[in-house]
Amino acid sequence: MTKKLLIGLTLGLSLMTTHTIADDAKARAIMEKVDARDDGKTIEQDMMMVLIDKNGKKRIRDMKSYSKDFGEDEHQTMFFKSPSDVKNTAFLTYDYDDASKDDDQWLYLPALKKVKRIPSADKSGSFMGSDFSYYDMTDRDLEDYNFKFIKETKVRGKDAWMIESIPRNKKTIKESGYTKTVAIVRKDNYVLVRAINYMKNGKKKYLDIKKMHKQGGVWVIDEMTMTTKKGKTMTHKTALNFKNIKVNKPLDDALFTTRRIEKGL
Repeated sequence: MTKKLLIGLTLGLSLMTTHTIADDAKARAIMEKVDARDDGKTIEQDMMMVLIDKNGKKRIRDMKSYSKDFGEDEHQTMFFKSPSDVKNTAFLTYDYDDASKDDDQWLYLPALKKVKRIPSADKSGSFMGSDFSYYDMTDRDLEDYNFKFIKETKVRGKDAWMIESIPRNKKTIKESGYTKTVAIVRKDNYVLVRAINYMKNGKKKYLDIKKMHKQGGVWVIDEMTMTTKKGKTMTHKTALNFKNIKVNKPLDDALFTTRRIEKGL
């Protein structure tokens, strides 16, 4: 859950304006560099997911995540370790580089002892009760979007660009549940560090990468949040913290199969 999640948050404008806004060469060039950024051949990391409701009540989930490049494609496996109500739940994603192929996603539910495939129609739904959707878990094909350069800005003292992304097709809007995003990309490392995501239901989701570091030549995320708001009021928030991050460590291909997620850690 690193670059793919961040690229996955490049969304679009309303259906009425989709076909009237031209692509911006400068903005596209920046987003192509974001997409091409080295995020490691493999990543293994511990994850802590904190779910925070509107009253400040917290629920904490302990997870383990693995990702690996398979040629131009990327596969990712997540295992939920605790608490007991989600223990042994597992999630598998096949993120295809081929724009003509829909990404595949599966969720293993231990109570049912069954692997469930996530259909495209459900990808805008919440991932395990968080503010991230299943759609956020995969990379986006840049050819599905027009991009617009807005302005230069700063984030936590770092120079950055502000870019708007606009879907070129109704399918993307329908699957994502989003109508628009304004994203901020740091100039020095091409990491998308903030985004405002406009939802079809009128709410907004605010992404913020709060902390990151460079490891083995690869920028990795230490802490990020996604906050859902209705107007100015927070309705829910998810914080993700990453620890024990290992980049480019050999990982067995068998780790990324539906059979494997049934077995658990």
